[in-house]
Order: sequence, then structure tokens, then C-alpha cells
Amino acid sequence: MIKKLVSYIKEFKKATIVTPIFVIGEVAMEVIIPLLMSKIIDNGVGKGNIQYVCIVGAIMIIAAFASLSFGALAGKYAAKASAGFARNLRKGMYYNIQDFSFSNIDKYSTAGLITRLTTDVTNVQNAFQMIIRMFARAPIMLISAMAMCFYINSKLSLVFLGAIIFLGIFLYFIMTTVHPYFKRVFKKYDELNASVQENLTAIRAVKAYVREEHEVDKFHSASDILYKYFVKAEKIIILNAPLMQFTVYTCILLLSWLGAKMIVTKSMTTGQLMSLFTYTTNIMISLMVISMVFVMVIMAKSSAERIVEVLDEKSTLSNGEDPIYEVKDGSICFNNVDFGYSKDNMLLRNVDIKINSGETIGIIGGTGSAKSTFVQLIPRLYDVTNGSIKVGGLDVRKYDIETLRNEVSMVLQKNVLFSGSIKENLRWGNKNASDEELVEACRQAQAEEFIETLPNKYDTFIEEGGNNVSGGQKQRLCIARALLKKPKILILDDSTSAVDTKTDALIRKAFKQTIPDTTKLIIAQRISSVEDADRIIVLNDGKIDAFDTHENLIKTNNIYREVYESQMKGYDSDEEK
Repeated sequence: MIKKLVSYIKEFKKATIVTPIFVIGEVAMEVIIPLLMSKIIDNGVGKGNIQYVCIVGAIMIIAAFASLSFGALAGKYAAKASAGFARNLRKGMYYNIQDFSFSNIDKYSTAGLITRLTTDVTNVQNAFQMIIRMFARAPIMLISAMAMCFYINSKLSLVFLGAIIFLGIFLYFIMTTVHPYFKRVFKKYDELNASVQENLTAIRAVKAYVREEHEVDKFHSASDILYKYFVKAEKIIILNAPLMQFTVYTCILLLSWLGAKMIVTKSMTTGQLMSLFTYTTNIMISLMVISMVFVMVIMAKSSAERIVEVLDEKSTLSNGEDPIYEVKDGSICFNNVDFGYSKDNMLLRNVDIKINSGETIGIIGGTGSAKSTFVQLIPRLYDVTNGSIKVGGLDVRKYDIETLRNEVSMVLQKNVLFSGSIKENLRWGNKNASDEELVEACRQAQAEEFIETLPNKYDTFIEEGGNNVSGGQKQRLCIARALLKKPKILILDDSTSAVDTKTDALIRKAFKQTIPDTTKLIIAQRISSVEDADRIIVLNDGKIDAFDTHENLIKTNNIYREVYESQMKGYDSDEEK
């Protein structure tokens, strides 16, 4: 884990290395100052030598300024290194997430990934800064101050050795006890973020169903659980402060008592005792800093594990050796395909069909019949469990993934628009598309008419999630975006459900006239959306129940006929009214 994290320091290695160097300079100056003070007391003040006091005092001032300069430089480079390290971690995770297959994405919640990219990275960043600066400073100061104490009086310095052993045992106890609590805390953070995200995303539904109180209770419940875990962890961590104070005051009392006896017996000077008291403060502060860093590292350890989990996650989909970078045509062939998210739960079973390039294929089936799963296998969003799928005469696993997906354009069941202008959203399909191409795609998708009524037309700003356009308008913009890719295969996953039947018919007419060579797969709930397709697939419980023309299916397939008759009956009832 540490090796993985260190690899993300990258261009900030220099700042990471020079920070401890400046810290060493800062500590060296701080360690010299008490020794110089001892000299002033014993050799200057004690003997009335003012010249000696002035010379050594000047050296103390220079040492103080040097310590201040080294400290400022250490702080500057520590901030640069830690901020850069955090940036690289976020970039590393974000880039890796972009390569995730749907199977990888299914392992993590959206809220969990957001927590990793924000809270967890911040925890690791703070711990890293503390380690390269304070954790470098504290041990160096501790060792240096201890060395000076033993140099002044080795017997009296044994007090500090006992204090360090005592604190080390208790710090280890705190660290091992608290870590499991923090692991649970960050999992609860994911749940809290998920609750907030879900509420804000569906705020219109919450208000429509007057569920504000329920959502508040759900948020309070998640917050309370998080609070309880934090309290349990803090109850153990809080022991750190009284232990530290107990150790400090014990050391001071022992030094005062034993030091006074040594001064009386002339085995120690007053200046040496004063220096020991100063070094006592340095040693105790160093121990306190070390304990604080340990606490931060304990919290960061849980965060680091979660970050590395994402960084180490490898996409379940990858290019094979010598991938192919050209798709010949839009033909599709399923050869005895089985698929399931787990081997115990197969969603598609024994699918064996062939679709010719340029055909328009309708797909009908009840809820849960695996219609969306069926089409998601074509651009290799998932890999088949058994069998194979061929596009353009070749197994999809032989293609470069990016090439394949550029030739298979999907309008997903859940339409997504991003914050930005209509133009910017459309150019997701083709970033180099001209304004004329944008207009033509929107004309085919029947989106031009409503866009022209907007004040800023194609420069109209789309709010997050497309909340300032209707469901039907959103669907038409997504279809136009898909058309801009000029794909060999176009898949509409129930993507005209929010448009009226007239607009739906106009879209299909435009497809027939403008992209006749493109293979079109249309998932729909309305028979009217697929009845003029070349052939129609009837899916039932993950199996192909029938695959034929509209006319033949009415005659030969019970499922299709029942759907058709129920919809026609409803249509006739509406006409009578």
C-alpha cells in the first residue's frame, strides 16, 4: 500500500525531500540555543563577563533567525508536496475510474467514490504533510535533545528514557484499538453521502410526495450512527492528552527534585539544569507531536486503504493482443450467448440470433426480461459469460474498445445531459462537429423545433442533469448527440418513451431516410414504435421467445399478440372518448 501511494508523489519528490532537510536545519538551531543559554548563565552571568554574554547572545540571535528561516522554508515545501500529492491521488483515481467497466462500477457506490476522492484524499494529504514535516521534525528533535541531555548529565537523562518507553506502549495500544473504528466511520461516511446525494437528486419527487420529514429522519439516522462511531474512537484517542500531561509533569517533578540535589552536591551547575528544563520541553513537545501524528496516521490509514482499493482496481475489460481498429459494418451476431452478473444468476440464456447490417430491429419484452442487458453487450459494456458476440463479422473482444464504442452509439434508458450549453452537450457525440452538423442531427431527432423557440437557441444553458428541459426534449437531444457520432450501429434503449407518438414516428422516418446503412436497435414499450421495423425480437425471461416481422409475430407469438391487442384496445378506447 505504501509503495503504491509513494509512486504518486511523482514531480513533487524534490519538495518532499528538501522539507526534512530544512527541518533538520531548524532543529539543529533550536538544539544549539539552550546549550548557548547554559554557557551564558555559567560562564557569562555567573562570572560577570559581559563581553562573553554579548558574543554568545549574538550567536543565539543568529541561530534563532536561522531556525525561523528553515522553519518557513520547511512549511512552504511541505505544503507544496502535500497539495501536489493529493492532486496526483485524485487524478490517479479519477483517471482509473474512467477506465472502469460497468462491472467495476457496480462494485462501488457513487457516494463511496466521491468520499474517496474528497474526504479520504484530504485525510491522506494532511497525514503526509505531518509526516514529512512534523514527523520528521519530532524524532530529530527528540533524538537531538536526548543526546544533549545525556551530554549534560547522563544519569538524570534516564528519566526521559523511561518516559519514552511508557508513552510508546500506550500509543501502540491507542493505535491498534482505534483503527477498526475509523474503518467503520468511513463506510458510514459513504452511507451519509449516499443519503444526501439521493435526496438532492430526487428533491422534486421528495417534495411531490411530501417526504421531507422521512428524508430528514433518514439523514439523522445516518448522522447519528456516524456520530456514535466517532465518539467511540475519540474516547480512546482522548486518552492521549492526559497521558502526555502526566508524563510531562512527572518528568519536570523528577528533574526538579533530582536536579536540585545534584546542584547541592556540586555535581551539576544551575545553567545545566536550566538547559535540561528547556530540553525537557523540547522532548515533551516532540512526544506530543509524535502522538498527534500517530492519531492522524491512524485515521489516514483507513482512508489510504480505500484510496489504494480504487487505484488497484483493474478494468474487467481490456484490449487483447493486436486489437483491430476498424469495424467493417453494422452486422451483429449472437452465438449461444449466456450472461449474468454472477454464475448463479443468468440474465440471458442461449441467445442465438443474426442481425444484418442496416436492419432496423425492434426489441419488445416485459420488465426484467433483460432488454437493456441484451444491447449493453454489443458495445462491450459487459463481457458475455458464455458464447460470443460478433460485430462486423469479428468477435467484439478482438476490437480496440474505444474503436468499437465509437461505432456503436447508445442512447441509454436514463438520459443524461451535462451542465453547459446545448452545443456543448451535442458535441459529446462529436467534438469536431460543425454548427451545420449539429442542426442536421437535431432536425433528424426532431429537436430543432423546440431549440429554435429558446431565447439563446443552441447556446441555451442546460442545468445539471437537464432539469430545465422536459423529459421528451432531453430524449431528443440525447438522440441527436448519438447521431453526431455517425455510428454503424445505433441503439435506442426506450429512448422515445417521453415523446408523443407523432414525434416518435417522425424520428423513425428520419432514421430510415438519413441513415439507411446504420443498424438500428430500438427497445420500446409501445408496439407502434417498432411495428415498422424490419424484424422484432421478443424477449421473455432472458430468452429469445421470437424473432420475426410484425405481421408474422401477431399470427405466431402469444406474448407479442397480447401486448399488441392490449395497446390497440387502449388506443381504441381513447379514440371513442
